[in-house]
Amino acid sequence: MSLQFGLQLYSVRDELKKDYWGTLEKLAAIGYRNLEIAIHNADAGLEPNATELRKRLDDLGMRVVSSHIQPLDRYEEIIAYNKELGSTSIGLGIAFFKNKREVLECCELLNRHGEAYKKGGLDFYYHNHFQEFQKFDGEYVMDIILDNTDKDLVKVELDTYWAVRGGVDPIAYLKKLGDRCGLVHQKDLPASVAPKNLLEVTGEDADITFERFLELKNVDHFSEVGEGSLDIAGIISTVREIGAAKYIFVEQDLTTRNQLESVEISYRNISKLFEV
Repeated sequence: MSLQFGLQLYSVRDELKKDYWGTLEKLAAIGYRNLEIAIHNADAGLEPNATELRKRLDDLGMRVVSSHIQPLDRYEEIIAYNKELGSTSIGLGIAFFKNKREVLECCELLNRHGEAYKKGGLDFYYHNHFQEFQKFDGEYVMDIILDNTDKDLVKVELDTYWAVRGGVDPIAYLKKLGDRCGLVHQKDLPASVAPKNLLEVTGEDADITFERFLELKNVDHFSEVGEGSLDIAGIISTVREIGAAKYIFVEQDLTTRNQLESVEISYRNISKLFEV
């Protein structure tokens, strides 16, 4: 299958809360066809109902191809939900570490998740932010994860924006990942942001907690895809050259615009790059 692009629905989370079905209709009208869903409190139930969501999306010519669902250990329920949707992959959206020991403990958990989901017919992915490019004992956290997880069980969904915010060249890291990277998240960074590397703000050995991460997220540090400084054409070209990734998902963490207006701008810009 040739590389396609889609949308991580976290990008329009506020609009979905106001009018879930109406928002999907607007996304379809923009042109999005491939979706990655985000359910951040599965303990409260997996909503919307998978059968109804699948039917609505079928009617709109859209489909769910991937999911982020937390917590991940409700294996049977989550696998059944994804199967009903037609989704083929699930990802761990975020993690935090104080030291190498915690990274290694996480790797054991990632392998367990990966094995459970593989048995259920789903590919399992780890999705990065900037803190994976901290170094413990001289190694990137991300490299420790790669070295201590089974490549057949744990794949990578590289977020190119957060790689840049961790001081890493995303094109070089995509080449390093090779066929282990099957999905990509794409946002954009305004050229005016300095420093680009957030580890210059926190320090490489900082204790980056979820609370600290939220403090560092600034709406002015995000721009719509194609409106900022990232080499998105180069990223797309590299992903195509490697030939392993199936989808690049637009993801807009924060925006000063209405969320639907934001993802429409990103759609317009990234669709042009896919035409090249």
